[in-house]
Amino acid sequence: MLIVIGLLSGIIGGMGIGGGTILIPALIMFTTLTQQQAQGINLLAFIPVASIALITHIKNKNVETSISLPLIILGILGSILGSFLAVNLSSDLLRKFFGIFLFFMGIYEFFYKDKSHTK
Repeated sequence: MLIVIGLLSGIIGGMGIGGGTILIPALIMFTTLTQQQAQGINLLAFIPVASIALITHIKNKNVETSISLPLIILGILGSILGSFLAVNLSSDLLRKFFGIFLFFMGIYEFFYKDKSHTK
């Protein structure tokens, strides 16, 4: 089962969608891990997956550095706050917040208007 979970989360992560949307719920449902442990594993698994995906997207000229750099800096600051919250919230509350986040992301994606740009 972990092989399938890892493969699916890697495919989704490589597409830039975020493998954690598959990995975290699957780890919670099919293992005895807590929400914090599943999120920690997701972060560790994310590093090599994101590195390969980033190299591919850079080669295909899909990365706008002028937009990326401010997001990276602010993302680092947000990650400090987020990791502090994650370790200080109960696993049950953290799981509920994650579920609410996924719900709203699903709603957004369902009603998303095509903003594709032609090259």
